[in-house]
Amino acid sequence: MKNMNMISVNAFRPSGFIKKYQQLVHDVMIPYQYRVLTDKEENVARSGAVKNFINAAKALRGEEHEPFFGMVFQDSDVAKWIEAASYSLAVFNDPDLEKKIDEIVDIVAAAQDEDGYLDTRFTVSERERRWQNLLEGHEMYCAGHMMEAACAYFEVTGKRKLLDVMIKNAEHIYKRFVTDKTEGYPGCPEIELALMRLYRCSGNKHCLELAEHFIDCRGVDSHYYEKERATRNWQVWGLNPSDLNYQQSAMPVRMMTDAVGHAVRAAYLFTGMADVANETNDRELFDACTRLWKSMTEKRMYITGGIGSTYHGEAFTADYDLPSDTTYAETCASVALIFFAERMLENDVSGEYGDIMETAFYNTVLAGMQADGKRFFYVNPLEAIPGISGKIPTHRHALTTRPSWFACACCPPNAARLIASFGKYAYGENENTVFCNMFAAGNTEFDNGIKLVCETEYPYSGEIIYRVEGKGKIAVRIPSWSKSYSITKNGAAISPEIRKGYVYINISDGDVISLSLDMTPRIVYASQNVPALSGKAAVCAGPLVYCFEGVDNGGDVLSLFLDISEKPVFEEYDGSLLYGTCKITAKGFRREAQTELYSDRKPSLEATELHGIPYCLWANRGENQMRVWLPYIQGR
Repeated sequence: MKNMNMISVNAFRPSGFIKKYQQLVHDVMIPYQYRVLTDKEENVARSGAVKNFINAAKALRGEEHEPFFGMVFQDSDVAKWIEAASYSLAVFNDPDLEKKIDEIVDIVAAAQDEDGYLDTRFTVSERERRWQNLLEGHEMYCAGHMMEAACAYFEVTGKRKLLDVMIKNAEHIYKRFVTDKTEGYPGCPEIELALMRLYRCSGNKHCLELAEHFIDCRGVDSHYYEKERATRNWQVWGLNPSDLNYQQSAMPVRMMTDAVGHAVRAAYLFTGMADVANETNDRELFDACTRLWKSMTEKRMYITGGIGSTYHGEAFTADYDLPSDTTYAETCASVALIFFAERMLENDVSGEYGDIMETAFYNTVLAGMQADGKRFFYVNPLEAIPGISGKIPTHRHALTTRPSWFACACCPPNAARLIASFGKYAYGENENTVFCNMFAAGNTEFDNGIKLVCETEYPYSGEIIYRVEGKGKIAVRIPSWSKSYSITKNGAAISPEIRKGYVYINISDGDVISLSLDMTPRIVYASQNVPALSGKAAVCAGPLVYCFEGVDNGGDVLSLFLDISEKPVFEEYDGSLLYGTCKITAKGFRREAQTELYSDRKPSLEATELHGIPYCLWANRGENQMRVWLPYIQGR
């Protein structure tokens, strides 16, 4: 079934917009997160993540040690840092960073039990409780993230130490759940997709078999977690084992039709399903993935590529329930959505998957970090009103400014590892074709012998140039938002073959392919089925969703109306604004202020200009009002 493979992270050397963000990850985010994880950053909540591994090693040696600290999945923060740092090494030569990774790997390896088990929460203080709480214990979730870290570090450096640790860990898990036939499946899916990476990296077929096992047995006994809960007298958070939708266990995964439950867990699970389907040519499983993809992206996704609309359980709710002010849209959920989209794209080269990848990346994922790389959003609302957002009980999760860290710190290193590995998602290949799934300036060398140099100022310009070395085909995604486009080969207009949103062009050494996309700012309307967005519209340009902040609009956005009779326009690129960006100006109206709570007097409207910035850059200039969706009026 597989039609395309993602490229190695070593194959892409960025420039332009992506280089700026990858430089920020390398120069700021990775060192900052290293200091946080090693408890060396002042004025930030203690992490204890690296110290937990040190204490686990002491516990294994029978030495005196400190208690475990933090969330039950604290190990995963270290794993994602290793992965992000590894990807960064592929772009930036940094012996000091490599040394730091080696030191962390040594610390992690020392915490592995003799039988291959690796989890600091239970090794430090509760060894007798290993594997007794799959619903809440996150042992396989942490293992999965460390498997991904091991593959990344091996892929970039060729160093096997962590890879061998995690192969041993996978064999431990295989023995328990396959060889010994112990009942159970992960409470928090993630290991499934990680095992597939470990399988391809190591060639160990037990990894593939284990991934298949966890997918095949999930939900077959939908009441497994209830039975598990009855066998123990302790818990971590007190999750309800009977909430079958929350934990995606109500039915076998092949029967699932709707994206339900915890959004991050769901997207990780679906990614693993798509990966196994691709590898094993399992059409039934892939058909389930297609149904779940449609449920997620056609009825339960925000315009920004955010998923998971409620704070309660960080979960999906119902079709078209997409409120702006109480949005959850966890940063991690959009990272996982990109993973899912890429796995679907590998099997079915269709532009819809690339469309969603870039929407989630340029909007929710980038919004999850401050422009200076030092502060982060866990939740990504589409409306923020100081005094309400982040304050009242129903809106407490929807903050107006980014915190420096979190007790549950999954999102910052997740964003870092995705940004650092962007090239793997932007480009793909098969035997004779290179695929341009997203537009990323830089040099790319493919295993099939083709080399590309991409020149573009995307996402602020729709002009993209590819300079070719080698011979074969190039397949370029035409975004669905581009109402028109033109493409030339060596300066001459061509009419290439078009399949599922990609143009396919024969290429030879020295060819220059030029693509021009329509970046005209556009007004976007929601389906009438979305109750929260009746009478409202948003403004987009290219892959970017724009928002309106008080700082650009007289301090108040609640009184603004968008005039849909005139198209918004780009302002000139401003290199000094928010590290360089383009504002958008739109025609609109401002309603006069009303002092009474309610009045039967018709308010007057005054024509005004509305100024928007890319949503990913909001909350970088202090606390102020923000809206993505504005009420609209047909001009007078």
